[in-house]
Amino acid sequence: MPYVNVKITREGASAAQKAELIAAITDALVRILAKDPATTFVVIDEVALEDWGVGGLPVAEYRRRARSPSGPTATS
Repeated sequence: MPYVNVKITREGASAAQKAELIAAITDALVRILAKDPATTFVVIDEVALEDWGVGGLPVAEYRRRARSPSGPTATS
């Protein structure tokens, strides 16, 4: 009985996009691990952008730095 928890930033993923993720993840578990789709659970959690960090930085700052020529280092 697989349980998959997907966390994404809350930036407007549509219901259709979420349904596609759920179907694709379920299909992968069926195809790769021969799991029963009837007992495969996929949960999508949306996290506020300000509550997510990457590389020691809040996501918004990480993205801002990633767009700069020097890249997304925490010390730049």
